Amino acid sequence: MKKLYIKSYGCQMNVYDSGRMADVLAPLGFTQAEDYIDSDMVVLNTCHIREKASEKIYSELGRIRQEKERRKKLGGDMIIAVAGCVAQAEGHEIFSRAPFVDIVVGPQSYHRLPELVAKVESHGARGNGLAIDLDFPEVSKFDLLPAPSGGGVSEFLSIQEGCDQFCTFCVVPYTRGAEYSRNVPEIYREALTLTQNGAIELTLLGQNVNAYHGLGLDGETINLAKLIRHLAKIPALKRIRYTTSHPLDMDDELIALHGTEEKLMPFLHLPVQSGSDAILKAMNRKHDADYYRKVIEKLRHARPDIAFSSDFIVGFPGETDEDFAATMELVREIGYAQAYSFKYSPRPGTPAADKESQVPEAVKDERLQQLQELISHQQRKFNESFVGRETEVLFDRKGKYEGQIMGRSPWMQSVHVKDGEAYAGRLMPVVITEGRGSSLAGEIVEFASDTRYNTLMRNTK
Repeated sequence: MKKLYIKSYGCQMNVYDSGRMADVLAPLGFTQAEDYIDSDMVVLNTCHIREKASEKIYSELGRIRQEKERRKKLGGDMIIAVAGCVAQAEGHEIFSRAPFVDIVVGPQSYHRLPELVAKVESHGARGNGLAIDLDFPEVSKFDLLPAPSGGGVSEFLSIQEGCDQFCTFCVVPYTRGAEYSRNVPEIYREALTLTQNGAIELTLLGQNVNAYHGLGLDGETINLAKLIRHLAKIPALKRIRYTTSHPLDMDDELIALHGTEEKLMPFLHLPVQSGSDAILKAMNRKHDADYYRKVIEKLRHARPDIAFSSDFIVGFPGETDEDFAATMELVREIGYAQAYSFKYSPRPGTPAADKESQVPEAVKDERLQQLQELISHQQRKFNESFVGRETEVLFDRKGKYEGQIMGRSPWMQSVHVKDGEAYAGRLMPVVITEGRGSSLAGEIVEFASDTRYNTLMRNTK
């Protein structure tokens, strides 16, 4: 058996793609390793969203090159592949800057990895840049991939890819292509396979997942709400999530489903990016702040206990103090359980990168600090509100400490308990004992003493 190390950067879609790359390479004798040391093949599955993403990849490649050279001196070898969005954006430039890289493959072509590996192993392509595939094939990669291996209690399932929105700061339409939705039967088959292999929770993935419009068995176009209702019929499936969504595609049917489908978790990541109408227009978001507020209001009406996450960009070109103040006001008004916030960074090839009204870095830093302090305060208050409450937690991983186990609440909070390793892979009732900035601590109900449990529950009434 040969060792395969895959490192994923960025979004959850990349995590899913990395799993499928491992599936594709398994028939060649590759089994996954936890480190690139002594690995026969290394794949960097890259993301191009953040600033200096390419430079970070080249820095990582430099470290991997040393291991490749060490193995070569000992008579061994290592295949190095760069995959994902940086590969799609930089292409042959990667071979120029890092000639020891063997394979460059875009996010739409990784099903062809076995062919690219064969080229490298034949020595005809090693080091000369022929093992590259950046095509957007007419036949979807999903039609050419083997069945997923799965095996986890919480799994990702890609249902949609690409984006047609063309926000002026984003490279996704250029690296992932136009919106494409997988058909319902193949999604359902994959969901069945994952649940048969132990999955209790599925997160449906897409760059603009709520724009999903796949075909059903009868040729009818199915939206995301109908797909979720269909998947919810799988008995072994207990939890359903979806990410990432665009406010414009939150239709009334999907909103209402949050109040009627108990398997759909009460947590939604709904990026807004800014609270300023002027900045939203400059970003080409195609909605204003009040539209976003109304979507949130409808969701809370449908599911009063729903919690929200979002994305924010500060310092977008032309952002004034008044624009930033509008973002802060929106965050105060909505109240987030968590959120991701970043300084604007120009991405080559996007319209915003060429704007002259760039905001000074010092101003970006100050605004980001203010925003993150507000978000952190909201997240802590949200978590503290759970102390004394009983909630169901899906335990899916070990904690940092001996005997500790970690899981997720329905509201996507990280929850850890002591001495709970026997409950790995199970949904268990937990009474929350402590709310922290980014996590909850608790006790599995059957382990909590009657006195402590009753006291905690009484304090919440």
